[in-house]
Amino acid sequence: MATAEKMPMLIEGQRMLIADLSRLKAERPEIIDSIEEARAHGDLSENAEYHAAKERQGQVEAMISDIEDRLSRAVVIDPTTLSGDKIVFGATVTLLDEDEKPVKYQIVGQTEADAKSGRISYNSPLGRALIGRKIDEDIEVTVPSGDKYYQVSKIEFI
Repeated sequence: MATAEKMPMLIEGQRMLIADLSRLKAERPEIIDSIEEARAHGDLSENAEYHAAKERQGQVEAMISDIEDRLSRAVVIDPTTLSGDKIVFGATVTLLDEDEKPVKYQIVGQTEADAKSGRISYNSPLGRALIGRKIDEDIEVTVPSGDKYYQVSKIEFI
């Protein structure tokens, strides 16, 4: 029997998934009402409202299934309970780029990643390069825009 891969995430990521799941489940009765209303219009073979409602129902059920799967495999990690001198999931890392400018990232799960707000996935090229590194280590990572070089200057668990 195959084992499902665990999915690390922060508590915020879990809350976000739970909120999305609740919203989608609340949409189910509305979709059923739309299907019933469209069915009442007659011939289903040329009924655009019926086909649109059925398509939306399929999308919502697929999203619900996906979120429930993620939540069942979730391993919720609280970074404030972590410590150590190595970069791990949940750590907030300050790096110095090639110009000695500091950049700060938190290593998070795939569903929580948002590079613009400084949250990168542990599966991203930079996230993979950072895991297990220590302060003052140099890192070279290949990203779509080319090779980047960083030095780890600070590791925090906040």
